[in-house]
Amino acid sequence: MTERTAPTGRTPADRTPGNPAPDGPPGRSRPPGDGAPHPLDRTRGRTWPRSFADRLTAPLPGVRAMARLAREGAVRPTAEGLRDIPHLPFAPEPMPAVDTGGVAVTWAGHASWIIRVGGLTVLTDPVWSRRILGTPARVTPVGVRWEDVPPVDAVVISHNHYDHLDAPTIRRLPRDTPVLVPAGLGRWFRRRRFTRVTELDWWEHTELGGVRFDFVPSHHWSKRTLTDTCRSLWGGWVVRDAHGHRVYFAGDTGYGHWFREIGRRHPGIDLALLPIGAYAPRWWLRDVHTDPEEAVQAFLDLGARVMAPMHWATFVLSSEPVMEPLTRLHAAWERTGLPRDRLWDLPVGASRILRAHPTP
Repeated sequence: MTERTAPTGRTPADRTPGNPAPDGPPGRSRPPGDGAPHPLDRTRGRTWPRSFADRLTAPLPGVRAMARLAREGAVRPTAEGLRDIPHLPFAPEPMPAVDTGGVAVTWAGHASWIIRVGGLTVLTDPVWSRRILGTPARVTPVGVRWEDVPPVDAVVISHNHYDHLDAPTIRRLPRDTPVLVPAGLGRWFRRRRFTRVTELDWWEHTELGGVRFDFVPSHHWSKRTLTDTCRSLWGGWVVRDAHGHRVYFAGDTGYGHWFREIGRRHPGIDLALLPIGAYAPRWWLRDVHTDPEEAVQAFLDLGARVMAPMHWATFVLSSEPVMEPLTRLHAAWERTGLPRDRLWDLPVGASRILRAHPTP
């Protein structure tokens, strides 16, 4: 499917009773693939569907699944599984210098990255809080002190779960910081007086300072309160600079067909930031969180050059032993036969600079 120009400046008043919304039938989201470019600050008037549940890859857990989880009680690691917390990789270091033609990434922990690309500093799913709702406190500190973060030029959000959209961290940002968010999530930021908010549907993009941001699908869901299940969209981001460097930030996702499609639409991804943790018990989490082996397969599906794992070693969200994601990742990577230097298994707080493609 090809991209088309989406309507801008539309408001609910543009609809008349009995007529469909400009972008599709009432009560349903527009079909995936209807992409469009969007200038910043021009999406306030778009009309989004009440629910994005039609985008779910798999049904959300029902009463029986919830009862089984309560009965089994396997929501946190055993004492043995927690024993390796002191060995989780944590090695903060000063961020390296990078010029406007380079790309550098720094892992602050969980799904929070500082990406310096095209002269911009971009934060992904910034969570600098010690604790998030419903989980124990961080098991590793934040890899970069907030006062050491360069001035932020843009923030990208994958979805509204508390471990990816952290209100105390967001409050630290200047209110004129450009924030790029999934469809339906803009209101959350505007209520907090952010003035440069762009909401995108899957396969849409916007540009800022010569850097292009494409919002792409993921296998996940959204919920922040008791009444807003799937009221906003979820996804990942492909960030591309003027030199053609591409960084893919997967956000939070299970494994599925979208990875191959993302790779087809965005060939030549240089670096894929992929989640490897929070996957057990598998029967409960397989639809929404990749395990390490699936993350490696997703990397292969994408056709990316380098993989950097994330979404582990920060918060205890599930029942696998805390060091198991990295151990299984190394084993899965070795089975592929890929060069070891194409796996950037960074400790929290570490950085890497993305080099140019080697000359043929």
